[in-house]
Amino acid sequence: MCCALALLPATWLRLSTDDVRMDAGTADAPSAPVALVFGAGLWDGEPSPYLAHRLDAAADLYEHGKVRAVLVTGDNSREEYDEPDAMRDYLTDRGVPARRIAADFAGFDTWDSCTRAVRVFGVSRALLVSQDFHIRRAVALCRAAGVDSYGVAVPEPHDRTWYAGGVREIPSAAKAAFEAGVTPDPHFLGPHEPGVDRALADARGKGAAHGKGAAHGKAASRGQADRR
Repeated sequence: MCCALALLPATWLRLSTDDVRMDAGTADAPSAPVALVFGAGLWDGEPSPYLAHRLDAAADLYEHGKVRAVLVTGDNSREEYDEPDAMRDYLTDRGVPARRIAADFAGFDTWDSCTRAVRVFGVSRALLVSQDFHIRRAVALCRAAGVDSYGVAVPEPHDRTWYAGGVREIPSAAKAAFEAGVTPDPHFLGPHEPGVDRALADARGKGAAHGKGAAHGKAASRGQADRR
């Protein structure tokens, strides 16, 4: 009975996210305004391999026009430990413009990242990027927070780290069930931050400029045809 009760949260998590495709990569993802990338630790100030793989997936989503902005969320509770800036630097090195990246420095856990995405950054729809063992919990919590979410599961070899992450998801599912039901405030809430708004406004501005350029080109072409 105790085992059955212990597995109830994990069962809830799977049933509540049965639409999440674990085999779907970035190419199969729908379009959304924002990609939300969760922190996964730093090694000597650089993204850990798991975090780097998440960021690679986000850069791929941006490159292929699936998203117009990226929100990186992680831990900056100590001055010497800064996940979001390391994540931003990694993305810019891979071609994502800095002006299209917003950073949440108080994403201390999955729930904080999800609820702050809505309440602080104004995100209503997003592609969530994380490893396959974590993506269901991320989707469930972001949906509970009010984000229309689609999970992009980053595949990893089933090594010792992967199995450790999977085992950790069992107690984490209980915490997630509580957070989804109670919807507590994050550790830090704070006022609205405009990072995502600015990134999306920049994307709209580029689109408008492109549209004007295309319209001018068509008009010029018509004029040349008339002269001919």
